[in-house]
Amino acid sequence: MTIQDDMDNYTQDGTLDIHKKPANKKTTGNWKACRFILGTECCERLAYYGMSTNLVNYLEKQMDMDNVAASTSVTNWSGTCYATPLIGAFIADAYLGRYWTIASFVVIYIGGMTLLTLSASVPGLTPTCNGENCHATATQTAITFVALYLIALGTGGIKPCVSSFGADQFDDTDEEEKESKSSFFNWFYFVINVGAMIASSVLVWIQMNVGWGWGLGVPTVTMAIAVVFFFAGSKFYRLQKPGGSPLTRMLQVIVASFRKSKVKVPEDESLLYENQDDESNIQGSRKLQHTKILTFFDKAAVETESDNKGAVKSSWKLCTVTQVEELKALIRLLPIWATGIVFAAVYSQMSTMFVLQGNTMDQHMGPHFTIPSASLSLFDTLSVLFWTPVYDQFIVPMARKFTGHERGFTQLKRMGIGLVISIFAMVLAGILEVVRLSYVRTHNLYDQETIPMTIFWQVPQYFFVGCAEVFTFIGQLEFFYDQAPDAMRSLCSALSLTTVALGNYLSTLLVIVVTNVTTSGGRPGWIANNLNRGHLDYFYWLLAVLSFLNFLVYLWISKWYTYKKTTGHAL
Repeated sequence: MTIQDDMDNYTQDGTLDIHKKPANKKTTGNWKACRFILGTECCERLAYYGMSTNLVNYLEKQMDMDNVAASTSVTNWSGTCYATPLIGAFIADAYLGRYWTIASFVVIYIGGMTLLTLSASVPGLTPTCNGENCHATATQTAITFVALYLIALGTGGIKPCVSSFGADQFDDTDEEEKESKSSFFNWFYFVINVGAMIASSVLVWIQMNVGWGWGLGVPTVTMAIAVVFFFAGSKFYRLQKPGGSPLTRMLQVIVASFRKSKVKVPEDESLLYENQDDESNIQGSRKLQHTKILTFFDKAAVETESDNKGAVKSSWKLCTVTQVEELKALIRLLPIWATGIVFAAVYSQMSTMFVLQGNTMDQHMGPHFTIPSASLSLFDTLSVLFWTPVYDQFIVPMARKFTGHERGFTQLKRMGIGLVISIFAMVLAGILEVVRLSYVRTHNLYDQETIPMTIFWQVPQYFFVGCAEVFTFIGQLEFFYDQAPDAMRSLCSALSLTTVALGNYLSTLLVIVVTNVTTSGGRPGWIANNLNRGHLDYFYWLLAVLSFLNFLVYLWISKWYTYKKTTGHAL
C-alpha cells in the first residue's frame, strides 16, 4: 500500500475514532454515524418539546399564574435554554470535546426532567386543585423552577454540540463528504421537527386529557432512549480534538495587538508570523488565510526583535496569522448573529402569544374532540417537514442552475429569505387578530372565554413561521459551523443558539414594556388577561415593523461579509 492510499483511507481534518486513533473513512463517520446522531436528536427534541410546548398552560392552569407571568416565565426559561450552550460549547472546544461533553451534560438533563415529572405526579409536590382551580405553594413552585433550570443547564451541553458533532462526521477536505454535510443540516432540522410533531400532538393531548404526570413522564423516558441511541453509535463516530481555550487565544491576540499598537503592519502579508508546517499549531484546526479587514489585530502577528529574545516565543506577545484570523472570524460573525435576535423573537410567539390567542378560539374538531391551542404548533412542524425535503431535493437543484452555487443559495441569501417570510407570518397573525376582535365587537362577546371562530384560522401563521425556519434557522446552523474556525465550532454553534435566547428575552422585554405603557390610566392594555378587551394585533404589528427594519439592516451587513478561507490540514 502506498502512502497516498494510506492517506486516502483516513480523514485529513484531524478527527479521531473513539479509541483516539486516526479516523478511518471506511469504518467511521459519514451517514453510518449520523443515523445514531439523528436518532438521538429526534428523541431528545421530542423530550424537550414534549415538556416545553405546553409549558405556558402548565404554569397558568397548575401553578396559578396569569397570562403575563406565565408567558414571561416561559420566554425567560426558554431564553436560558439557549444561553447555557455557551457554557457547554466552551467546555467542548477547550477541554472535553463534543462527544464527552454531551455524555456529561445528559446526566443533568435527565435529573431535571425526572424532578419535573415528580413535581407533577407525587402527592405533596403537586399543586392542590379544586376542579380547574389550582394553588401551588412557594415550595412547589420552587421545585418546579429548579427542575426547569436544571433542564436548561443540561441542554446547554447538548444543543451546541450535537449539530456540530454530526457535521464532524464529514471530512471537509473530501469534496464528496463536504457536499453531504450540507444535506446533513437539513435532515438534522427535519428530525428535530419529527420529535416536535409528536410532542405537540400526542404529548400535549396526554397532558390536557390524561394528566401532567403522564404528560411529563413520557418525555423523561424518551430522553433516556436518546441516551441509548447516542452511546450505541460510539464505535462509528469521528471525534474532533479539543483545541484548548478559544477565549485564551483570542485574549492573547487582543493583548499582543495593544502591546504593538505603534508597530506598523507590513504590506506584504507573507511577512506576518505563521507556523511553517502544513498544520496549524492549534490542535484540531486547519490554518486560516489572512484577510485584509480588522488590520489592527494583524499587529499581533508582526514579528519584532523583542519576540526573538526568549528561547520560546510567548503567545501573549506574538500570535500566528491563524490565531489572529480566529478572532477576526468571530468578530465578522457578530453582526450577522445580531440580526437573528428579532427573528427569534418572532419565533418565540408560537409558545406564548399564539397559544394565548388560540385559547380564545373554538378548539373543537367535530362534536366530541377538542385540540389544545398549544397543539397548533404541529402545523409549524408539518411546515418544516414539508419544506425541508422540498428545499433539499427541489429548490437547491433549481437554484443551482441559475446561481451556479453548489448549495443553490449562499448561506447569507438563504437566511435573508427566511427573514422576509417571518415578516409575513406576523402580518398574518395580526390580520387574524383584527378579524377576531371585529367578531367579538360585532357579537358583543367581550366576556366569553372562547368565541365561535375556529382555531384553525391560525394555521397560516404557523405555516409561514415553519417555512421561515427552514431558510433562516437551518441556514444559521450551517453558516455558523462553516464560518467558524475549526477549533471554535461548538462555541460558534452556541453563539447562533444565543440568538434564540436573546430573542426570547427581547420578547419578554417587549411584553413588559408594552404592558406597562398600555395599561396606564386603568386601561386593559394590548395584552390583557381578557384578550377580547385587549389589542394583541398591535403587538403583532410592532413585531412586523421590527422584523422589516431588521431585514434592511441584515441586507447592509451581509453585503460586506467576507467568507473564511482555510489551507493545509489539521494536526
